[in-house]
Amino acid sequence: MSNVRVAAFSLSLDGFGAGPNQNIDNPLGIRGTELHQWFFPTKAFSSMHGGPEGESTSIDNGFAERSFENVGAWILGRNMFGPIRGPWNDDSWKGWWGDSPPYHVPVFVLTHHARATLTMDGGTTFYFVTDGIESALTKAREAAGGKDVRIGGGVSTIRQYLSAGHIDEMHLAFSPVLLGEGESLFHGINASELGFTVSSVVSGERATHVTLAR
Repeated sequence: MSNVRVAAFSLSLDGFGAGPNQNIDNPLGIRGTELHQWFFPTKAFSSMHGGPEGESTSIDNGFAERSFENVGAWILGRNMFGPIRGPWNDDSWKGWWGDSPPYHVPVFVLTHHARATLTMDGGTTFYFVTDGIESALTKAREAAGGKDVRIGGGVSTIRQYLSAGHIDEMHLAFSPVLLGEGESLFHGINASELGFTVSSVVSGERATHVTLAR
């Protein structure tokens, strides 16, 4: 059976995975982009977004590139797909990423409001799941075809899968930032009781990479 994992998920030193007041102008919340300064200079990020070459030999890039290996499907919360709340008024919003999103595999978006499947360039297809996290995981496992299912976020989605005991491994990139407020990943969750131990700690150029495994 494939693993369910979180990878290259950025956290502040005080445990926040997004800043407060997420909206179309601040999709990661206020100061949220500070969490990802380790990722932006990497070749992995550049390859995703068609930018300059980026750092190819850095430790940070190694972790970023490995986060995409053996991934057969993703699960995202609705906030990760876009800033729209409530019913979908139309199908005009197609994500933050343009016509060719960086996933290249099926992506299952958790939502309370039905929407037709959205097929994008580059192999990404968004499926909108209205009947909960268990259904999304079942569909993602089937679509992954034996490869891993990556829980992409945001924080609320990861917390739901953590609390349900479905996540096998988490790679967390701790950026040297104190947000002070926002969305806390572990508040009220006892990762040790869920069976997680620290399997590795590696210092990168701009983040400390901590891997937790069950």
